[in-house]
Amino acid sequence: MQPEARGAVAAPRAPLEWGQLNFLHTTDTHGWLEGHLKEQNYGADWGDYVSFTRHMKHKAGNLGVDLLLVDTGDLHDGNGLSDATTPNGALSNPIFENVDYDLLTIGNHELYVSEIAYETFNQFSKVYGDRYITSNVQIINPATGKFEYIGSRYRYFTTDHGLRIMAFGVLYDFTGNSNVSKVIKARDLVKESWFLDAVNFPHPIDLFVVLGHNPVRTTVSSSTFGIIYSTIRSLRPKIPIQTFGGHTHVRDFVVYDTMSTGLESGRYCETLGWASMSGINSSTFNGNQKPRGVPNPTQKAVKVVNGTAPPGNVSTSSNLVYSRRYLDWNRLTFEYHATGSQEGTFDYHSGQRVTTEITKDRKQLNLTALYGCVPETYCQSCKPFLAGGNIFKLLQTALAATVINASRADIPRLIIINTGSIRFDLVEGPFTFDDSFIVSPFDDTFQFIPNVPYALAGQVIGILNAGAFQKRSNDEDRNLSPQDFHFNTPLIPSDACIAPDEGKPASILRPRSEEKKQPLTTRNLLTRQSPPLTPGYVTTDDFGTTGDDTPHSRIPYYPQPNDLQANASFPTDGTLPQTVDLVFLDFIGAGYVVPALNKLGGKYSASDISYYLSKSFTTNSYLPVYAQRFWQKGVPNCPIGAGVGF
Repeated sequence: MQPEARGAVAAPRAPLEWGQLNFLHTTDTHGWLEGHLKEQNYGADWGDYVSFTRHMKHKAGNLGVDLLLVDTGDLHDGNGLSDATTPNGALSNPIFENVDYDLLTIGNHELYVSEIAYETFNQFSKVYGDRYITSNVQIINPATGKFEYIGSRYRYFTTDHGLRIMAFGVLYDFTGNSNVSKVIKARDLVKESWFLDAVNFPHPIDLFVVLGHNPVRTTVSSSTFGIIYSTIRSLRPKIPIQTFGGHTHVRDFVVYDTMSTGLESGRYCETLGWASMSGINSSTFNGNQKPRGVPNPTQKAVKVVNGTAPPGNVSTSSNLVYSRRYLDWNRLTFEYHATGSQEGTFDYHSGQRVTTEITKDRKQLNLTALYGCVPETYCQSCKPFLAGGNIFKLLQTALAATVINASRADIPRLIIINTGSIRFDLVEGPFTFDDSFIVSPFDDTFQFIPNVPYALAGQVIGILNAGAFQKRSNDEDRNLSPQDFHFNTPLIPSDACIAPDEGKPASILRPRSEEKKQPLTTRNLLTRQSPPLTPGYVTTDDFGTTGDDTPHSRIPYYPQPNDLQANASFPTDGTLPQTVDLVFLDFIGAGYVVPALNKLGGKYSASDISYYLSKSFTTNSYLPVYAQRFWQKGVPNCPIGAGVGF
């Protein structure tokens, strides 16, 4: 753990179920290798995870079973450790590489910027060799001028105990990549001869593993796993398929058929996914189907009905049984599950070295530089919009106080930003250079149209919030709403109209709040003997409600609008101005604000837009400025709150 990190107090509920084949899964780490320094549930760092994987590999060997480590991409954009360097990931990727993964694939955040895409091609992929699989992602090799696969197209390998696995890595149909790379659509991939030849490989296959930065739940509109699954299943009807997904930032487990399931394991080093399975038919397997001394998986690949899991002996055509678990990312969890494989202490020297490296890099990048003390916790969606404790209420004040053109400071202004520019909660305690990336990492600039009649400008926010969420045409999800990324939505993806019973993958953590006011949520009922639960993930998936490794109380969720408006320099007598400067973020100006004005009867065009502030002042800038001006109480010894939801 990092020196300033907090330890967890809520322990796992039970040991993991070990099967014939087991997996540890990470996804969407987005640079959070330091862990969550102000949140007790997720305080472990990457060094702790290095030690944990060493212990678990050792434990698997003692049990006579296989354990594979899997990652499904998105390594940067979300934390100062990855984002404060040029290019992003220059220091965080080498730290990430200390985990000896068996299978990895690429995320969309590795493809936005050409420099990062080439770093992935030239360095990162070479570290892992054929274990880094990009079945549908290519890049132009500067040496040849031709497209090549960034990683391997597939991997056929044999585990330590003789299981023969064919693995593919498939990114969803991403279109926001720079022009040096190419993403082959899934419907085209499954027609390629090499893919069909790999599915019909001449050597025996005991299991297909499909990993991808791709939602595992096929009812999510961006998911292409359904195409991959149906193609493999039609050609190889009797071979199990195990998928590992990402991108939507949820905890989820999906049953495709009696021999096929999928796991998705959250985001931001908050969740470590676990899956195990037994019953794989293999003539070469030389390990234990049911390892002794530990619980074993018992659940058939059948969806839970009315909250009741089917018994292990339910009649199906398959002998396969499964388990899944979502582990909170903290030392208490890691030490608990490593019990029995430890020799003296939990920490390996390799893990301690990584922890020390993270500390050194954070100091080198000045990530611990203190701007001020956040006086209370502000969350994205655990409170109603603009209520006390809602981050957007704070931002109204911060924008009005900091987004000021000195030459026009006395002119009334409306300032509009999209709520999707905020990526995380703001926790009571130190507000550092690192936090500026965590909360608002994007570099959108402030533009404006001067002297707009207030009768028009005042109605723009209503039109924007009544319409679709603003997305860049060439940058499809860097500014998605929390709902688009499943940050907050408790049940249903927002990028598709899904029937109530179709898209219920997971209840999401990100709504965090005090639990006094929760009209839109429910709490787990506690018996008199039950210890109080700490706020956190409460997940429902195709196997029911038993997936969360550590029980938590549910955190409220309140929907937030597309956009936020702040007012500044309005008349002090309460009257409304005749005209205002209409200030907005650069990417919503010509495509959204101008059409809204014209819908109201205005006659504006992109030529009327200019920069309100220097291009160097961005959405990543205003909170640090605000903190330096208004959050100095307690500096340098900022009190730290209990966290979101406490």
